[in-house]
Amino acid sequence: MKKLLFSFMLIPVFWGSTFAQSASKNRAAETICELHDPHSRNVLVVAHRGDWRNYPENSIPAIESAISMGVDIVEIDLALTADSVLVVCHDRTIDRTTNGRGLVSDITLDSIRRCNLKTGHGVTTRHRMPTLREMLKTCRDRVVVNIDKGYQYYELVQAVSEELGMTEQLLIKGTNPVKDVAAMFAKYEHNMMYMPIIDMRKLRGRMLFDEYMSQRAVPLAYEVCWSELTPKVKATMKRVAESGSKLWTNSLWASLCGALDDDAALERGPEAIYGKHIELGATIIQTDRPELLISYLREQGLHK
Repeated sequence: MKKLLFSFMLIPVFWGSTFAQSASKNRAAETICELHDPHSRNVLVVAHRGDWRNYPENSIPAIESAISMGVDIVEIDLALTADSVLVVCHDRTIDRTTNGRGLVSDITLDSIRRCNLKTGHGVTTRHRMPTLREMLKTCRDRVVVNIDKGYQYYELVQAVSEELGMTEQLLIKGTNPVKDVAAMFAKYEHNMMYMPIIDMRKLRGRMLFDEYMSQRAVPLAYEVCWSELTPKVKATMKRVAESGSKLWTNSLWASLCGALDDDAALERGPEAIYGKHIELGATIIQTDRPELLISYLREQGLHK
């Protein structure tokens, strides 16, 4: 089910990769097919920064571990070094995630490579910060890559992904207006998948969703964030499903999902939490506990 990149006004807008139906079957290709199928009830699992509980976040070992668990998508973040190399890093500085200090934008790649990544508990490891190129090579044909912090580097990411032949395997997200995304996509023959982030906690987020609806834009998915499960939030999720897009929710922490979070899943059981996400229409869930979520979904027959 191929998606069109852009068309105007009354014709639906689909932002998806130009995914070839004849692509050789591999895990990533199967996930891409699922992403292009709004009618599938299978639930895709997204590992937030990889398996950061056991390895440094956004590191290659963290991604390898997440892939071995059976996740469908790994979420990563990007930053640009002083010598214009994209590295996989969530923060503006390297202070929290490495034993070094300073702004990523002020440091060259060679200098960043001299620093060691730290675990979530602050323990220094032997691992080093990967470049986007290294990360994509690790993920090629194995798992879809979701780029969270990184839309501002779209053209740089596009250059690397095209060189590696992986553009269709990347899902990038942002809070950009319809016309801005359309203008960016118009520059290229091939584009990454794009997903808007709809933060229902903020007026800007609610207005962005209204804009997409009014222009009849139909992205592959919407990421919806909420702090309280109000009638407005429920109505938004229903409209996502009715429009032909998939619904992405987060179980990372309470403020993103009305307290339907991973810690609550441990305390109250997966059915009470993840089951509620599914009841609300989610077919993509980003989690900090991928093993727990995958186990639950497989018991329910909702994950391959």
